[in-house]
Amino acid sequence: MENPRFISYIRVSTDRQGKSGLGLEAQRSAVKNHLLANTGELLAEFVEVESGKKNNREELNRAIAQCRATGAKLIIAKLDRLARNVHFISGLLESGVAFCAADMPNADRFMLHVYAAMAEEEARRISQRTREALKAAKARGVALGTACGALAARNAAEADRAAQKIGPAIAELKDQGLSIRKIADRLNFDKVLTENGGKWHPTSVQRAYQRFCSLP
Repeated sequence: MENPRFISYIRVSTDRQGKSGLGLEAQRSAVKNHLLANTGELLAEFVEVESGKKNNREELNRAIAQCRATGAKLIIAKLDRLARNVHFISGLLESGVAFCAADMPNADRFMLHVYAAMAEEEARRISQRTREALKAAKARGVALGTACGALAARNAAEADRAAQKIGPAIAELKDQGLSIRKIADRLNFDKVLTENGGKWHPTSVQRAYQRFCSLP
């Protein structure tokens, strides 16, 4: 029986990440591990430096065309690297090209829709919190350029600290073969709270693990 063939699509959000390789190697590693687990063959890799909010992406279109031409499956490291947009994911599902995410290899069409919806909602909430924080800063008379930089730096530092704390535990559970959803369930069962004191969800586990993997 012929080994399954894959075309990988990797996306980073900024030129800085693209030039430095930040985020690229973690995604490549996830894809490589999936291929090893499934004795898969990688035919080509397409890398894009583009915002997840933009739906028309040249490299992704090339990857899809290559999948159609070869009959290969499109593989991405993480669903949120493809898009935080339910409409976009739905369109891809209807394109006729099979695809999978290395971090949730057994997800069916329904689960892919659910995860996309969760990622989209999380992106909306982040945007809303940022707008509210900037509005409050402006009301206090803070220069917005300064406030944006300070807020971004503070949020990034806090997220790094949180990822550093929970990352090893998530990595250990992944090594035991648990899925992202099972890890969220395990953390909640063990009464391990998020940094905000709430429950864990698959998207928050994904985000924390991805940030942990990108830490220097």
